[in-house]
Amino acid sequence: MGDLLGVAVLGAGHMGADHIRRLACMVSGARVAAVADPDTARAKEAAAGIDGVAVHAETAAALDAPGVDAVLIASPGPAHEEALLAAFSRRLPVLCEKPMVPDSTGALRVVEAEARLGRRLAQVGFMRRYDAEYRRLKSLLDGGRLGRPLMLHCTHRNVSSPPGFTSAMLINSSVSHEIDAARWLLGQELTAVTVLRPRSAAGAPEGLLDPQFVLFETEHGALVDVEVFVNCGFGYQVRCEAVCERGSARIGEGRTMLVTTGGSAREEVAQDYLVRFSDAYDREVRSWVDATRQGRVTGPSAWDGYAASVAAEAGVRSLETGHRTTVELAPCPDLYAGR
Repeated sequence: MGDLLGVAVLGAGHMGADHIRRLACMVSGARVAAVADPDTARAKEAAAGIDGVAVHAETAAALDAPGVDAVLIASPGPAHEEALLAAFSRRLPVLCEKPMVPDSTGALRVVEAEARLGRRLAQVGFMRRYDAEYRRLKSLLDGGRLGRPLMLHCTHRNVSSPPGFTSAMLINSSVSHEIDAARWLLGQELTAVTVLRPRSAAGAPEGLLDPQFVLFETEHGALVDVEVFVNCGFGYQVRCEAVCERGSARIGEGRTMLVTTGGSAREEVAQDYLVRFSDAYDREVRSWVDATRQGRVTGPSAWDGYAASVAAEAGVRSLETGHRTTVELAPCPDLYAGR
């Protein structure tokens, strides 16, 4: 076990439990060394059957547990800043689920703290960069065969929203994935956002503005629109179409099982992001483990996490005011130059 990367997983909820399973069963070169969750019963359940796992209620205890070499943060967003800074203070590499930090002020503190270290330790969990379809689209756009990208049309639908989901969370939780994907696919920063509010669907909880239509502008004149609908009722769907000068390309139409019976055909629709992006999550964590064991940090950076937080905050302001809102980033530290 000494040759394996010992990982402390912070958070044992839906996402954390899935990462614990992934590290234990799907990813070579790593082991779960510790799990931390205020609900220690939940943490013990998530770690059941895995040898040598220390379970703690507190983050610090898990980070200081014997055999911990790296950290995977899957706790709720408001807890991320403290956990990231604690990992930095121990020089521990981190894979942090999105949002890196929900508010841009806290996200900038994380960027500045990492910049003071003079080396990257954090990777942010924007797993769409590891999805096979998104990677093919990125390669196509970078190759230039279709000419310059002019527009991205994005769709983000969920079966239903969890309890406590707010109108702002449609942007700072759900659309945050499209924010990073757009920046990555286009190689451009987002400069402004406008959020339009159609009438809410009958299936949306009372008071939730769902769906929403989000329009981003970029620094080189491309447009990105996102339909986000988190109570569509019928499935989990993520699609993206790039419209370029000499053609277009669309992803997210992946075919699942087609059942034909009784004179009709029915195609399955994924019901959960862990189903739709299971391969992407596996690839993301494998890549992080491999790079960490080699002393490297790859993938989305803390700066990417900060930029997503700023764009999401601007989107929430536009949602609240009904006005176009600019996205204003702080100067980028040299650590992230050439990102």
